[in-house]
Amino acid sequence: MLLHAVMAAAGMVMVLFLLAHMYGNLKVFSGAEAFDGYAAHLRTLGEPFLPRSGALWILRIILLLSVLAHTGAAFVLWHRMRAATGGRGSRRYVTKKAPRGVQRTYSSFTMRWGGIVIGLFVIYHLLHLTVNVIAPGGASDSPYQRMVGGFSIWWVTLTYLIALLALGAHLRHGVWSAFASLGVNTGVRRRRHLNQVAYLVTGVVILGFLLPPLAIQFGMVT
Repeated sequence: MLLHAVMAAAGMVMVLFLLAHMYGNLKVFSGAEAFDGYAAHLRTLGEPFLPRSGALWILRIILLLSVLAHTGAAFVLWHRMRAATGGRGSRRYVTKKAPRGVQRTYSSFTMRWGGIVIGLFVIYHLLHLTVNVIAPGGASDSPYQRMVGGFSIWWVTLTYLIALLALGAHLRHGVWSAFASLGVNTGVRRRRHLNQVAYLVTGVVILGFLLPPLAIQFGMVT
């Protein structure tokens, strides 16, 4: 239970980060000055009590620790499941009402591989839009120009959409599982409401992340 709680709490931290990151991405609709100004403001948070980018690095460290805790707990739980099933794994789980097993949902079944896809994309995304190491749309010191230049290329947008599909499946099941692991799932009615919340959170996050690249790709943001 402890590993499930750690995995759930770390996952919730990452969900909060996704919501904040989505909010920042949507500023692309306000133009280059607003978007670049927001990016610069993140580096001055906490001044003069913190050095430049100090608050940003604190947030990055918290996020990194959450990612490590989440993936570490997931790996240990996966290893235990493999050991319990003789290395075969399982596509079904048993309940009192269905002792012969119930087919897992597609999102739960793809959690591990979806997490790998998301992890690989995050590395690429950081190298492109944060570290500014790769520049598929042209090198620029402007975060706005890097974003617009990158998503003006069809295959960059396509890879982003594929990553969002993996994120959507991962997030839907992850939010639901986090509620269950943290003891919030206390009955049939509550379970139904929590499932609705999981779909709502997933829908908001995916839609929020979809809007900027699609708007750029179709020339609505230039």
